[in-house]
Amino acid sequence: MPQQDMTREEWQLRVNLAATYRLVALYGWDDLIFTHISARVPGPEVHFLVNAYGMMFDEITASSLVKVDLAGNKVSDSPYDINPAGFTIHSAIHEARDDAHVVMHLHTNAGVAVSVQENGLLPLSQTSLFPLCTLSYHDYEGVALYPEEKARLVKDLGRTSNMILRNHGLLTVGKDCADAFLKMYIFNRACEIQLMAQSGGSTLRTLPQSMIDNIREQFRMVTNNSGAALAWPGLLRKLDRQCPGYDR
Repeated sequence: MPQQDMTREEWQLRVNLAATYRLVALYGWDDLIFTHISARVPGPEVHFLVNAYGMMFDEITASSLVKVDLAGNKVSDSPYDINPAGFTIHSAIHEARDDAHVVMHLHTNAGVAVSVQENGLLPLSQTSLFPLCTLSYHDYEGVALYPEEKARLVKDLGRTSNMILRNHGLLTVGKDCADAFLKMYIFNRACEIQLMAQSGGSTLRTLPQSMIDNIREQFRMVTNNSGAALAWPGLLRKLDRQCPGYDR
């Protein structure tokens, strides 16, 4: 249940964000205590929730998430700190994009492997079409510690929802936790399929640009205009069976 100084909206966001961290761990996408998923707290203040630095993703609970401002300063009592390097990327996007309610950045094996390929993500599978219709790239500048990188990152992201951080990993932007998670699921799976296809050694058949252009409308049709919300309840049921406790 929400604490006395917390709205029900914030508590529900905490539950969904903690669930997102647990799902990342469940699917094997975590990188020990590194990488981050951040979410904008509803309300007039510009505050965000992010993971406590040092906690494994399968340990994160709704109450353990840390609330910070755009500078990464804690704005509510918490015994935990955050990773300033990780929040540099997230704060830049949250500040620049009103629609960036949730930002997810991961170092999956497949995502990093595709990020080092000169041509990046290729239109090889139906799965690849979804990230390709809203994809951007950002060149590697070292560990994200320095604020001067923010402007370049934001410029490269533009209005896209999927980004390949060159030599680094994947990033998605979503209107909520379900949206950001499903985008990452599809994005990472497209990378896995590409690597498997390339490992076969045969000539690969690519899909035309027209397929990419039409995929958004087709996605709306197959999800009954519900988008990621169609899959989210099932994912929460999966968590309740296999990794309960995120809603504490």
